Amino acid sequence: MRKSFYHYLMKYRQPAAKDDLTKFANAAYDDHSFPKQSKVYDEISSYLEMNGSYLDSMSIFDRAWDQYLIEEKG
Repeated sequence: MRKSFYHYLMKYRQPAAKDDLTKFANAAYDDHSFPKQSKVYDEISSYLEMNGSYLDSMSIFDRAWDQYLIEEKG
């Protein structure tokens, strides 16, 4: 069974944010309300649209989600 999107995203966390994906991972880590157990695109996307002010663009999430689906086939 594949891991949650949050768990997948955490592998990109780094102390010094260098790119959009790392910045997203760092911000999601600091967001204590992030749906950490979710594997559902619509649930996470809706959450980020309402609460993801740390994302410059939802396209960052979409790119991360596409990578998640490729790497976590299942």
